[in-house]
Amino acid sequence: MPASNQDVTGTANTKDLHLLREAALEAGELALSFFGKDPETWLKGGKSPVSEADLAVDGFLADTLKTARPDYGWLSEETLDDKERLNRERTFIIDPIDGTRAFLAGGDEWTVAVAVVEKGRPVAGVVYAPMRKELYTAQMGGGSFLNDAAISVAGSKAVAGATLSGPPSVNDHEDLAGVGVKKTTYIRSLAYRLVLVANGQVDIGVARAGPSDWDLAAADLLVQEAGGTLADLTGQRLAYNKAKTRHPALIAAPVDLLDPARAAFGSLLG
Repeated sequence: MPASNQDVTGTANTKDLHLLREAALEAGELALSFFGKDPETWLKGGKSPVSEADLAVDGFLADTLKTARPDYGWLSEETLDDKERLNRERTFIIDPIDGTRAFLAGGDEWTVAVAVVEKGRPVAGVVYAPMRKELYTAQMGGGSFLNDAAISVAGSKAVAGATLSGPPSVNDHEDLAGVGVKKTTYIRSLAYRLVLVANGQVDIGVARAGPSDWDLAAADLLVQEAGGTLADLTGQRLAYNKAKTRHPALIAAPVDLLDPARAAFGSLLG
């Protein structure tokens, strides 16, 4: 019997996930070779730090992934955007080091985030935190995993008593006092902040407006496959590999907690 389109797609996702997994592990080792060694650093766009480590990892991932899948598009934080990606069926979306500030400051929560996107949604994704030895992996319809063990979002359905991970402007806002939420330590890698939701360590992860595809795509799939959702303040899921790559304020949470979280934090994020 001929393979169905679903079978073919599933096989492609599995192969892509294996490719992303091996590439992320090697990329993490490359990043570690610069870690704590005062890499050359400058400001990108006058405000965001970038280092020689970011560019080295980006170059490695580009060589590895584009050689393996020459027909895929490419979108990375550290590569000039080639809009040819918009014409490709599948596109790699990459953040070579998510949380560069943490990386340069000696923090341990920075990550390598890599994903494959098809028709606007991630179908395979990896978020690797080398310092914490945590490898998060997911493919569409296949569940989410941490170091090969299945993970899932927490079962919380109410904001009161839930744990929240967000930027300081949200974590430290005076209006949180009456919500009953439990704040956590600020996580400087947005991808890692979101996968903590997928892993059930944090109930709600939030971001103010401005994150880009590369901050989100891999972690979005991990949250989804763990039983949660990542959505904007209207409740809509995100679409990736579009001409514009930036996104509005976002909330990641278990499905049943999304609407209460939107009601509680929307005004702080909007």
